[in-house]
Amino acid sequence: MYYEKHVFICTNDKPAPKKCCGSEHGMALVEAFKAKWAESGNDQKIRIQKSGCLDFCGKGPSMVVYPEGVFYGNVQLEDVAEITEKHLIGNEIVSRLEIG
Repeated sequence: MYYEKHVFICTNDKPAPKKCCGSEHGMALVEAFKAKWAESGNDQKIRIQKSGCLDFCGKGPSMVVYPEGVFYGNVQLEDVAEITEKHLIGNEIVSRLEIG
């Protein structure tokens, strides 16, 4: 496997009245995760990218980390450092944000 982890962050926008990850700062999360990962200096091969709808609109902004298949919801910019350090680097699920 080329990537050890793959992070998909929903950036989808749907018509109102649905809550949408894209309009709730989905792309800002993509950029923040990429920046935090680069800042970490970790050489683990991880791909961080935007995705379409992950079907958790009511719990958005949402994201998923593979290969674990862990979904996170209501992810805020303030959560980027914690998810990066605990999950992406430390392999520990951030349970307060996990959608399960």
